[in-house]
Amino acid sequence: MDFLIEQLPRYLDGALITVQLTVGGSVLAFVLAMVFGILGSMKHWLPRAVATVYVEVFRGIAALVLMFWMAYALPLVSGYKLDDTFAAIVALGINLGAYGAEVVRAAVNAVPKAQVEACVALNMSWFQRTRLVVLPQAWAQMLPTFGNLVIELMKATAVAYLIGVADLTAVAQQIRSATGETVLAFTGALVLYYLIAQVLIFGMRLLERRANRKLGRIPPGGTGLLALLRPPSVGTKVGVAK
Repeated sequence: MDFLIEQLPRYLDGALITVQLTVGGSVLAFVLAMVFGILGSMKHWLPRAVATVYVEVFRGIAALVLMFWMAYALPLVSGYKLDDTFAAIVALGINLGAYGAEVVRAAVNAVPKAQVEACVALNMSWFQRTRLVVLPQAWAQMLPTFGNLVIELMKATAVAYLIGVADLTAVAQQIRSATGETVLAFTGALVLYYLIAQVLIFGMRLLERRANRKLGRIPPGGTGLLALLRPPSVGTKVGVAK
């Protein structure tokens, strides 16, 4: 325990970099997922083809290989070198965005066609029906899977040290090399990765409950702290007993 307390400042520095990679990669992945997911749900063949190319190309490339390409191959091709941390964020965001795009496409297509037809009958534009009717319902469907993708992205940041990013894994490696304490060095990293994951899970649960509440759904067990420790149910209507 004394060892871990002594090394805590170094662990926290690495954890901060890990959080930066996670947040940056998640934001980029979310933007790409929404854009290409919506394109993939359109009726016209051209936007669907663009979305398909993005999804199939980057879903088929390992995040680590893409990270190496961004850090080492891109400077040779373009003559411009990205910061190592930024290269890792871009690689993670592009890779996870491809998976997220399929989540968005499936959620949008899952909205009942009758509701879309009703919007058309009310002379709503594509933008209006997408923003006001389709996305609010699809958003609640996306969030559980998005939560899983964010956790996977956070764990994928552990390979960023291979391109020189001083993240939590890199700090654990440095401590192990300097002290020879393999078990304790990686135990500290393990605990911090777990704690970061729990914070992310808690945040995604809050978003899920907020989205379901806006749709008139309420999870069993009320809205207390204990209710946030489990995924919300989406099958219970407000004011209606199960």
